[in-house]
Amino acid sequence: MRIKAREVALKILFGQDVAGDGTDNDITYDVAVEDEKLTAADIRYVNDTVDGVTQKKRDIDEKIAMFAKDWRVERMTGIDRNILRLAVYEMLFAAKKMKPAIAINEAVELAKSYGTDDSPRFVNGVLGAMMRADKTD
Repeated sequence: MRIKAREVALKILFGQDVAGDGTDNDITYDVAVEDEKLTAADIRYVNDTVDGVTQKKRDIDEKIAMFAKDWRVERMTGIDRNILRLAVYEMLFAAKKMKPAIAINEAVELAKSYGTDDSPRFVNGVLGAMMRADKTD
């Protein structure tokens, strides 16, 4: 189960987003300190995911923008934006890609825990539209 590791990755991504553009990875983090209950595999997942989202942020944001009707990525709440980035990375760019339905479910659960009342519906709508479009391509 990667639930806790995914939460830690989200917190790091959100922190980078709030602190700056994050493209130069200028924020250092120590996953072991963040949550000592993570396994070595979880820590690798967090590091790989945070680095991957950071490196692919432009591509990820372009993909999100295509499916977020009437929303610019930079105008989304920080938590929604980073939940979407995490899910898109896991579905499209990660070395071990996650099945879209699972990634969407995990993203919605994060939105329920960390977002606003509207976040789960918003995240599900954007990712669902992306998944449906990919099936028709």
